[in-house]
Amino acid sequence: QVQPAVSGGRLVQAGGSLRLSCTISGSTFSVSAVGWFRQATGKEREFVAGINWNGGIIDYADSVKGRFTISRDSAKKTVYLQMNNVVPEDTAAYYCNTATTVPLVREYPTGPWGQGTQVTVSS
Repeated sequence: QVQPAVSGGRLVQAGGSLRLSCTISGSTFSVSAVGWFRQATGKEREFVAGINWNGGIIDYADSVKGRFTISRDSAKKTVYLQMNNVVPEDTAAYYCNTATTVPLVREYPTGPWGQGTQVTVSS
């Protein structure tokens, strides 16, 4: 069983920056891609960004392109989400999940969701 553990969420002012971390443990042999997702209060969970372990394939939601950067440290089984120039609309609980490819992690993540990390952007 794959276990994601996310951290790094906090209160930040609009225009500020923060970095989230997602570390994957457990049975990771079937995991080739990791995605970040977020869910704001009263809204559905949405895809934010995805990356494969070799870093050759990266995908972003249109709403974060140019502001967020996803990266990975394969040896540490950790994926990062650098969030720059945040806006109040980025306020949400952030989660990570896994799949075998980036397109699949965007549409059909297969791992457990685990606990999210709360990001709150003040205006």
